[in-house]
Amino acid sequence: MPYLPEAFYRLNEVGRRYCRSPYGTQEVMEDEFYRIKRLPPYVIAEVNAMRHAARQAGRDIIDLGMGNPDSPPPQHVIDKLCEVALKPDAHRYSQSKGIPGLRRAQANYYMRRFGVDLDPESEVVVTLGSKEGLASLATAITAPGDVVLAPNPSYPIHTFGFIIAGATIRSVPTTPNEDYWRSLDRAMAFTVPRPSVLIVNYPSNPTAETVDLAFYERLVAWAKEQKVWVLSDLAYSELYYDGNPTPSILQVPGAKEIAVEFTSLSKTFSMAGWRIGFAVGNKKLISALTRVKSYLDYGAFTPIQAAACAALNGPQDIVETNRELYRKRRDVMVEAFGRAGWDIPSPKASMFAWAPLPPALREMGSLEFSKQLLTHAEVAVAPGVGYGEDGEGFVRIAMVENEQRLRQAARNIKRYLSSMGINSSAA
Repeated sequence: MPYLPEAFYRLNEVGRRYCRSPYGTQEVMEDEFYRIKRLPPYVIAEVNAMRHAARQAGRDIIDLGMGNPDSPPPQHVIDKLCEVALKPDAHRYSQSKGIPGLRRAQANYYMRRFGVDLDPESEVVVTLGSKEGLASLATAITAPGDVVLAPNPSYPIHTFGFIIAGATIRSVPTTPNEDYWRSLDRAMAFTVPRPSVLIVNYPSNPTAETVDLAFYERLVAWAKEQKVWVLSDLAYSELYYDGNPTPSILQVPGAKEIAVEFTSLSKTFSMAGWRIGFAVGNKKLISALTRVKSYLDYGAFTPIQAAACAALNGPQDIVETNRELYRKRRDVMVEAFGRAGWDIPSPKASMFAWAPLPPALREMGSLEFSKQLLTHAEVAVAPGVGYGEDGEGFVRIAMVENEQRLRQAARNIKRYLSSMGINSSAA
């Protein structure tokens, strides 16, 4: 049943919620469940449903909505998957915390990339992507009523993983300026109970904002003083541009006393569908996550974990190749969309651009603008409001189409903007 305004809903004579709408009167069974009641409508799903319907109707939709890599993994990684999958004993249950070789490979990656020493046994756990890891850790460490500080706008799991676990979210800005620090201090001074967890995500999804090591040094000092756990989502660690490598919070001396960091092979090695990620850092948090996961899953398929070892331990050409691929797409997109009449700030990292709506269409709102682009320009983007109320006025553009398709998207958008009376001279 489609999402409907609250005015359509009523209680029947036995106290169950029902909906009287153009679609008929239907009992809303899911609203009897505590955690489902806490989840708002997923507004991005509206655009996704429209995109699917348009494609089913045979329309050529240029999909810049979902951050779904379009390149394959390295061949040696696929070869390792096939090799191990042919072994008769490879199809048994695996290890929930990850096979030892994969945990060692991740520890070696952190030493090689960040100079951070990790114990593969007690400070590394393999997750089914960083998203599952965040949600499972939320389940492990959250009691109903706990307060969690999360950026707004942010990737949905950063808030809803904790909401599902029973926490209350207090929003802080995503932009890492002085207002960010003032917001943290206000939250600690005026929130009851005091927040116990802070989520950070740089490079940010969706805003593509970045931080330097000095930011993390200040954050670690603050978290220790306030006795707050820090969960760092570093899923886009290797997609940085212009010669500015992304730092890790664990590079700060003493960070492992209060922090855990999540990474993923999804974007770095074009392995999104493989669902392999990691949590590393504080032993107490890693132990809690490991224990909860032991009740929930048996780990990823062993051949996938073996292939992930090959990705981390083998040739790293793909890392620079993917970085250069997205950099070129970024430059083409910013230039082509700018000529079309839509100025977009050039992202410093990640596979996303965080684009303000064209000023003349700002009152339309991000959801309606996304629908208009899909309908009239055949370009799918993600409405910013789907990442939190502070995302209103923006859309997220994923650079997951090739340069030719990005230029085609720009031409389509130019025609749409011209039809709306915008930038007609440029068009």
